[in-house]
This record gives sequence, structure tokens and C-alpha cells, in this order.
Amino acid sequence: MTQATPEHIGLLLRNARSEKGWTQGQLATELGTSQSAIARMEQGKQNLSLRMIERLEAIFGRSIVKVGKPQMTHLRVEGGRTLSGEVDVNSSKNAGVALLCASLINRGTTTLRRLARIEEVNRIVEVLTSIGVECTWLNGSDLRIRRPEVLDLESMDVDAARRTRSVIMLLGPLLDETSEYLLPYAGGCDLGTRTVEPHMQALRQFGLAVEARSGFYSVTAPPADGDNRSFVLTERGDTVTENAIMAAAHREGTTVIRNASPNYMVQDLCFYLQGLGVEIDGVGTTTLKITGRSAIDVDIEYFPSEDPIEAMSLITAGIVTNSEVTIRRVPIEFMEIELATLEQMGQNLEVSGEYMARNGRTRLVDVTTKPSELQAPQDKIHPMPFPGLNIDNLPFFAVIAGNAEGQTMIHDWVYENRAIYLTELNKLGAQVQLLDPHRIYVNGPTKWRAAEIGCPPALRPAACLLLAMLAARGTSELRNIYVIERGYEDLAERLNTIGAKIEYFQD
Repeated sequence: MTQATPEHIGLLLRNARSEKGWTQGQLATELGTSQSAIARMEQGKQNLSLRMIERLEAIFGRSIVKVGKPQMTHLRVEGGRTLSGEVDVNSSKNAGVALLCASLINRGTTTLRRLARIEEVNRIVEVLTSIGVECTWLNGSDLRIRRPEVLDLESMDVDAARRTRSVIMLLGPLLDETSEYLLPYAGGCDLGTRTVEPHMQALRQFGLAVEARSGFYSVTAPPADGDNRSFVLTERGDTVTENAIMAAAHREGTTVIRNASPNYMVQDLCFYLQGLGVEIDGVGTTTLKITGRSAIDVDIEYFPSEDPIEAMSLITAGIVTNSEVTIRRVPIEFMEIELATLEQMGQNLEVSGEYMARNGRTRLVDVTTKPSELQAPQDKIHPMPFPGLNIDNLPFFAVIAGNAEGQTMIHDWVYENRAIYLTELNKLGAQVQLLDPHRIYVNGPTKWRAAEIGCPPALRPAACLLLAMLAARGTSELRNIYVIERGYEDLAERLNTIGAKIEYFQD
């Protein structure tokens, strides 16, 4: 590997910016960071992750530094610091991957604006590129997608497909793409046995036949029809609902889906498909009526809305460090139960008036955390399908409950073993008691202490460890953060903009 010092990389970055005629502020806006962060980069005073280097190279269209074989990336956290300032919520990871899959329905050009540049998105882009889709990054975070007339499904990048659970969502848009094809088994987080059977039950309603064969799903497409159909999903899952919606979107006839998820990523998918001319009634409810189109050829640009899970992550950072921090662009419709639960625990929050997201449909607010004395809630904290407390936001309450006086029960009834990973917080001084694979007690308040911990193989518990390290006095290390980079775009860098001190390093 060709080595380059931070100072040398900073010089190359400064030259590339100057050649483009940009100020530091313009580059900061493009990257979604602060001008002071750009100044530190150009002075060689801030380590750059491989992810950040790739983004810079995409923006400037040139090599910044040559790297060799990828190494494991770790984080070093100097905890016990008070945070302050403002930070924006990025666009939704889960909406982004659904929109990438849905773009296959469109024979025109899809441009996704401000798409999250995360590993999960990268894997789906690699899969799409391998089957002949033209994916071009514009200005760092906008992705232009053009599919060929015929997709080369036999050339699918199997390695990339196996590294993401989202690949299962190709079944809907590929419903009748070809008579037969193979789709690699889905991968992703290790959250226990999450069956794909609900997806199959939904897609069988359209006549799709799927058979499992040694590492692949063997898919047989249904014959084209213009039939009307109505069915009930046995599981109100987000991705199951999205798969069914995408299948219905490019089939003639009207499809009624009952017990559908109305969650944020499903709504974003519906808004995009409406932009393609697909008629969808009932967006935001559990009953969707979809009138599909067999031929869709539309040039469209779409802004995915902000991510409520990232919003909860940033709010947790402010709470666990007992800081006053403003989190901007919070999708309030999908955060109301979380904020109400926090207020019941004694958390002081200021919430701004509402304004619209760039998609023109999602309502946003700014949320400011205030230093507060927290008490354990009287009842357990548990998730529910939307509009209940989001399943992916539940783990952050384990960190927050660590700052509360008393005992909090957290019941994660959805995943078989995610609660187990939250016991890793004990290495940072927490008192987390595992009752069974779904339930934990958190006893507080916690005197957080620094530690070196390997990332668990589940995204949200891994992020919880990073957030708890912000409160732990001393220097902590979180090792092998790939799972975090699957779901967050530059989380460490953005926490640094509000006063955290986190640096990347490799062995």
C-alpha cells in the first residue's frame, strides 16, 4: 500500500478543492459537515476514513490517495466531553435501499438526491451495476440510475448480494423480468432467524414461485396478467410490504394489501412510485390500494426523507452526555412516541415548529436536548409497529436508561438475540441484566467507564456502544466498525462537529 501522511492528503485535498473553484464552506455543504472540519482535513489534523476518502474522490472525480487491501477500521473515542451545537439528520438508509430496488421498475432515468452513502447502499449499487444498471454518483451524494432494456441477472455480484439483507427486496421489482433466475440468499445483521417466508407468502399472491437451492433462491416468474387481487399480509413487516408494493406497481390491475406497514420507508417508496404515475391510495395507513402500470418510462428525481433512527441516535448522544444539542430535520411523525417516552422519563426537550422535507410530504422538526435528571419509566419500554415506538429505536433506550435513576425493563420481542448484544454495555460500566433472549433490566444511574470493545454483529447495538463511549471518561476503542458503516453515513465525523472527539484508526 502506498502510504501518505495526513498532511500530504490534506495538501491533495486542498489542491483538488481549489481546482474546482470551491470554498471550504462549499465543500463542507457537499459533505454535510462543518467548514472547521474541512479546515482540519486540509491541515492534516483530522484522520480520514476510507469511506470519507471515497466520497471526496467521487466529488472531485480524481484520486486523492491510493489505498491497498482494505483493513479493519476502528474508532478511538475520548469520552466524558460535553457536546454542543447543531447537527442535521441524514436521509433514510432503509428508504434508500428500497428506492434503489424500485428504480428497476422504471425504464427512464431515476435520480436519487442526497442518498445516504453507506455500505448497505454501496452493496445494492454493486449488485445493480453487476446486472447492467448504470449507476453514476453526481456531486458526492446524488445517484443517477439508468437500467438497460434487459438485465443480465446471470452476472449478479453474489458476494455483494450476500452481504446485504436488502437483496431480498429485488423479488418484487424483478417479478416477471425473466422466466427463471437465481437470487443469492440474503445476509446482513446477525439478529437471529428472520424468515423470508412472509415475503414468499406475499409474492405468491402474484404467482411468483420460489424454491431454496444450496445458497440461492430459484425464482420462477408468473405469467403476465391484469387481474385485480386483494390479500392480507400475515406479518406487518416493512420490507415485506415494500416487496408487495413493488410487485403490484408494475402489474396491470388493482391490488389491495391489508395489514400493510405504514412506516417511514414504506411511505417514501409510495411517494416515489406515485411520481412514476402509479396510483396508490392509503399511504400512511395499513390498507393500500395500488393500480399498477405495466410500462413505466419516466425521468424523475426524488429526495429520500430523513432517517428517524439516525435522529434517535443523535438525540441519544445529547442525552447520554447530558448536553444541549440541537438535532435538525427530525421526521416527527415517526418519532412522537420516542419523544413522549423520553419526556415521561424526565428528559427536557425543545421541539420547533414543523416544516416540510425536500420530498414535500414528510413533516420535520428540530429537537434540542437539555441537561436533565432522568427517572426509570414505570412501565416497560417495548416497540410496536408504526405508529408505535420504532423497533430499531428500542436499543437506544438501553443507553438512555443507563443514565436514569431506577430499573428499566426493555422488551425486544421482535429479534431473537439482539437484547443479548446490549449486555456489552456492561463493559462500559452499565448494569444490564439479561432476563431472556428478548428482555433486559437496565439499572441506573451508570458511572460510565472507558473500555476496548469489538463491535457486535448487529447495527443498532454497535451504535449504542459508540454512544455510551461518548459518556465514558477516558479513551475507549470500538473495533471493526463495518457494521456501523452499513447503516450510518460518517456518524463519527458528524458527532465530532458537535464536540465529540472520535478518530479512525487501523491496525
